[in-house]
Amino acid sequence: MAPPRPEAPDADAAASAVGSPRVLKKYPNRRLYDTYTSSYITLADVKKMVLAAQPFVVRDAKSSEDLTRSILLQIILEEETGGVPMFSAPMLAQIIRFYGGAMQGMMGSYLEKNLQTFTDIQARLAEQSKGLLEPATINPELWTQFLNGQAPAVQGVMSNYMEQSRQMFQQMQEQMAKQAETLFPGVPGFTQPKR
Repeated sequence: MAPPRPEAPDADAAASAVGSPRVLKKYPNRRLYDTYTSSYITLADVKKMVLAAQPFVVRDAKSSEDLTRSILLQIILEEETGGVPMFSAPMLAQIIRFYGGAMQGMMGSYLEKNLQTFTDIQARLAEQSKGLLEPATINPELWTQFLNGQAPAVQGVMSNYMEQSRQMFQQMQEQMAKQAETLFPGVPGFTQPKR
């Protein structure tokens, strides 16, 4: 059966052109169609869009259901099965245990905030090391100064990261205590922790 013939650039393509997220349509034959370029693309192309921080949304061609998360999960699965995986089996098992439990929403928020903090740290370190990789500026004294300055800077950044992580965990505990207090009013042991 031949793949469906996509329409000419439409309202989705026009929206992409003016700064809205790029619209990708997923057809029943599992192919992805980029309305901005009016062409079929692969998961590898979508991965390039993610790496370039290009905003996009994936929609089912028939129902317009948002499929962005499932496409991103497909990319993660491909990355995990090929090359060096980021997640260990025990870590994945632990994540699965959070699904369906009271902690699911809070854990997602906790992981998202920690990942954002880690990304911010990475960006700061990259900014600090800017110019060190240019051949005209490389010299042993500059590297020595940079590395000597990095120890306290990295220690400070990691200290901030740990403090933010501790605060997020404490907020998560407080939210759990509030939920438990609501569900079990007057039951001893279900009181909000003191700061």
